[in-house]
Amino acid sequence: MRSTPLSRRRALRTAAAATSAALCVTLLAACGSSGDGAAATAADDGKPVSLTFWGWAKGTKDVVAAFNASHPNIQVVFEEIPAGAAGGYAKLSNAVKAGNAPDVFNVEYPQLPDFVSQGAVQDISKLVDGDLKAKYLPQAVELTSLGGRTWALPLDASPQVFYYRKDLFAKAGITVPKTWDEFRTAAQQLKAAQPDTRIATFFPDDPTTFEAMAWQNGAHWFAAADEAWKTDLTGPETRKVADYWQKLADEDLVRVMPSFSQQWTASLQKGETAGYLGATWGGGVLKANLGTTPEVNGTWAAAPMPSWDGSPASGMLGGTTFAVSKDSKKAKAAVEFATWATTTADGFKARISSGTSSAYPAATELVPAAKQAFNTDFYGGQDLYALYADAAKSVKPGWTWGPAMGVTNGSLKDSFGKVAGRTGTIDESLTAAQQATLAEFKNRGLKVAQ
Repeated sequence: MRSTPLSRRRALRTAAAATSAALCVTLLAACGSSGDGAAATAADDGKPVSLTFWGWAKGTKDVVAAFNASHPNIQVVFEEIPAGAAGGYAKLSNAVKAGNAPDVFNVEYPQLPDFVSQGAVQDISKLVDGDLKAKYLPQAVELTSLGGRTWALPLDASPQVFYYRKDLFAKAGITVPKTWDEFRTAAQQLKAAQPDTRIATFFPDDPTTFEAMAWQNGAHWFAAADEAWKTDLTGPETRKVADYWQKLADEDLVRVMPSFSQQWTASLQKGETAGYLGATWGGGVLKANLGTTPEVNGTWAAAPMPSWDGSPASGMLGGTTFAVSKDSKKAKAAVEFATWATTTADGFKARISSGTSSAYPAATELVPAAKQAFNTDFYGGQDLYALYADAAKSVKPGWTWGPAMGVTNGSLKDSFGKVAGRTGTIDESLTAAQQATLAEFKNRGLKVAQ
């Protein structure tokens, strides 16, 4: 029997609850800690509250300004820190250890289990009721609920999207690829027609892009069951993706360069890179980086991510949450701020109107507000949010992030550097990351399924 959207949504929520319960026994003492912390420490005496907040997501400064203007009893002091992988997570971890962490901070979905397992964030379950959780996509709730408890509020969903130069594709006679086989053929055609141009980039410094590819192909790197973690970074679904991208790199069909670097941006500006395999938030990134180059305005467009069989399928690439630090005495106010930022039209309009963010709201009822706020002239007026909505529906459920993604991603980043230097392979990187992850599990006393 064909499932209805409602039945699929219920199934996704059921799967999220099952995964969350299994994780409870595998995330160290953090999941077993008292769930009363948030309620007991919440500032609820009616007095004005000053919150400290650290983050890096595009448009955040505008969100804070709008919140402060409309909430005289809660004032947020914002400090912009480097993006997580660029040093933000190290700064946050050090602050938690030193006892001077902010009240609330941004953390991406992949790193949230790591912060939970180290006891760095509060259980905010008693401040997040069912009505609030129902506002968010089930996949986002799944990624913020561990051990049957809520550890953060989701800001956005980040399904994959393919951004490309319409003019360069047309010049080379390329049809936008729907499958990965077509993508490879398009890469060959583009290189033949324009020898200095490549279709996309493999980012050696950004494992999350590769992880989203594996997720899209049905891989499951981590699973928790019977009080133990199962880890599989080298399964057939992942190896298929690794072999594919290794061949693209070996045959010089894609760029291999650091993400969001001056080198990468310059290649986009010059038309030497004609596509970007990114996420929903990538629309704002491209616009911010290239919008000052008049000759490319209106030449970019977005399309569904190629898949292996041509059917809609996506993983999630990044995505941001709001978490409350373990020592904050202002959890109630922090959750009020996070709720406003993630579920109100005013909060999302403030972020999107900055012109640098194209975040797709995890609270999907805000999609019309986000669409209205994001100027798509850079994309020739294309309805990006209709595309994003379809991509969000195609995210495969059941993906679980591991409790030591800092180590996992650190190992991948180090080894992917060898791919760039042609002294190592993607497959070897995955094997090294698997070993490093298992060693870290042992160091933390986590049980590993055989």
